[in-house]
Amino acid sequence: MREQTSSFDVARIVRELSEMVGARARKAYQPHYEQVVLRLNRKGVPSTDLVIVRGRRIYTSQRDRPMPSKPSQFAMVLRKHLNNSRLIGVEQLGFDRVIRLSFEHGRGRLALVIELFRDGNILLLDDKGVIIQPLTHAKYASRSLRKGVAYSPPPETLDPREMGREALDSLLDGSEHDLIRTLAARANLGRIYGSTACSIAGIEEDVAANSLDSAQRDSLESAISSMLEQLSEGTDAKMWMVGSEEMDAWKAADNEATRDAASSGITEIAPIDLVYTDSSNMVEVESLSLAYDAVFGSHDAAAFIRREEELLIDSGEDEGVIQAKLGRRAAQQRAAIERFHERAAITQELGKEIQENWEHVDSLLSQFNEAIVSDGWEGVADKIYDVLWIDSADPAKQTIVAYLPDEDGEPGASITLEVSSTVHQNAQRYFEEARSQKNKAKGAQAALSSTEKDQQRAEKRAAKDAAAGRLRAKNRSKRFWFERHRWALLSGGHLLIGGKDAKGNDTVVRKHLTANDLYFHADLHGAPSCSLKLKDGLAPNQNPSEAIPEGVASLQIVQNLADGLEDARQLPESLHSEAAQVAVCWSRAWGSGGAAAIAFHARPSQVSKTAESGESLARGSFVVRGQRNWHRDLSLELAVGMAVVNGIPMPVSGTPSTISEYCQRWARITPGSEKKENAANRIAKATGLAQDDLLSCLPPGNCSIEDHGLIQP
Repeated sequence: MREQTSSFDVARIVRELSEMVGARARKAYQPHYEQVVLRLNRKGVPSTDLVIVRGRRIYTSQRDRPMPSKPSQFAMVLRKHLNNSRLIGVEQLGFDRVIRLSFEHGRGRLALVIELFRDGNILLLDDKGVIIQPLTHAKYASRSLRKGVAYSPPPETLDPREMGREALDSLLDGSEHDLIRTLAARANLGRIYGSTACSIAGIEEDVAANSLDSAQRDSLESAISSMLEQLSEGTDAKMWMVGSEEMDAWKAADNEATRDAASSGITEIAPIDLVYTDSSNMVEVESLSLAYDAVFGSHDAAAFIRREEELLIDSGEDEGVIQAKLGRRAAQQRAAIERFHERAAITQELGKEIQENWEHVDSLLSQFNEAIVSDGWEGVADKIYDVLWIDSADPAKQTIVAYLPDEDGEPGASITLEVSSTVHQNAQRYFEEARSQKNKAKGAQAALSSTEKDQQRAEKRAAKDAAAGRLRAKNRSKRFWFERHRWALLSGGHLLIGGKDAKGNDTVVRKHLTANDLYFHADLHGAPSCSLKLKDGLAPNQNPSEAIPEGVASLQIVQNLADGLEDARQLPESLHSEAAQVAVCWSRAWGSGGAAAIAFHARPSQVSKTAESGESLARGSFVVRGQRNWHRDLSLELAVGMAVVNGIPMPVSGTPSTISEYCQRWARITPGSEKKENAANRIAKATGLAQDDLLSCLPPGNCSIEDHGLIQP
């Protein structure tokens, strides 16, 4: 889950904050060095906290949150200048991650500028644009941010909302990078929204930006326009979950605590639909602020508690390093433990504050209950917005949201009180919630310990597999196109494709035998039709992963073999002989008891499905007319090697000379007495490769294995 706000997010947040125009700024707090909270009050509406996390995000929230008893110097400056001022304007500077909040009071106008890029900053400006106080002093190449200096915004960036077709063409033509990098940086969309634009337009991200034709540019322009229209006209926000379980947990959440627990399943939030994502894992919320509050609210509300803990202890270990060592489940459990502790700390702190302000709370409850007796809930609800110490009332739950006095005797931390309970009972309710959260943390800790033990066992198993040279087969929903047929690797990386049955023979000839390929067939009835591909094949990976065991080949799929050749007939005769040898090994010659067989090859134009007059062809059969090129005395032997193709562990078959060249670990396969299934099972146990993949590449019959490091590395 990314924590830093994008320009798209800022644009939507500015629209949401515009609804707060007219609100009064009451208090400013700095619960953590990274965070500033500005409390805004609108008449007739519960107060709202504007949460600003430096360099990361800004959103509104109505959570209960403990605040420091002594305000920081920056918070004091904000209180001095902004207290009781009225918010009169919210704007985004260009399409940058900079927000300007304008305030007005009897002494004039002020502005609060929030920069959300790099390390971020918050600056208070006077009516002439001079910096009264920055959160942090900073000096850049083109500007200086310090007290007494006129504020200078960052260099202006491109605003895609004002980008016409001419500007888009100029931007693309002047770029020397791929499309996604151009859109992310030069078009100021960022990588996430640049990817969205490419997906909507149906253009690959890695295509050169300056190579787009007119139609592609039309599609790209339309895609960006539709995104900006959705940004400007939409009001809701989208959240994407890890999977269906996390989705169900979020939908089942009916209170703040359960929503916080379910929020660990959120992987991304955005103000518009990211079309390249899985829409089945997406949920909609009313606003982007609600989405930010769902993901980060619990963490940000505990900022003061976290700061106090940091003053006492040093964690000693980077959380990122810990999470890097744990799996997703362990990371989620650790996050849950942290949230439970945070909520426990918040509720316990608020319970203490209720006890410390016993007389204040008791007076509020007494006065409110007297008002209910005289005026009823409806009458009281109309009057409480004029009461400084009460924020809102809920007749259905018989509760009120009230404020505790801060160090100046003015409204500070907000609490929820049950009006039918005493001060002690209300405080006890917070303490009980804290104990409940601590108990949940203990349960989550036990689950984390179990997960870590499972992971340790998995790591030991992985180390054992690595020592034995085994690979773990991957569960795949999709296969490479050539895996639907018989396939083999020949010299130079070329592929030979053969049909597995009559239907497969038809498919190979119809779809995979092009004009520049060659047709191969054993001189036996029922043998598979085979295609020697000129351009398609496998090539060694030049940047293999260190995780691949020694002796295992790292290969990648390519479609540019035989550079300069236009016909497979131009390939070496030795390669033709290899293809013929594999073709006879795939035929019934393998189990015939002979030591050699015959095959031929022909041009694709010689292969026809049209029979002679008065004759018919069975499914999978073809007529080959014209001269054939014969290959005699072909050896009945194959080889199987161990490789990783495009990151997928799989066996690779071919002639012994070729497989031994590509794979250090391989085995020679000849006709024998061992059942094919037993041989596949034996190789699978030794290598970790999938048994089904091995059965597909072994010849059709009993065999004998001569090991060259495949089974015993």
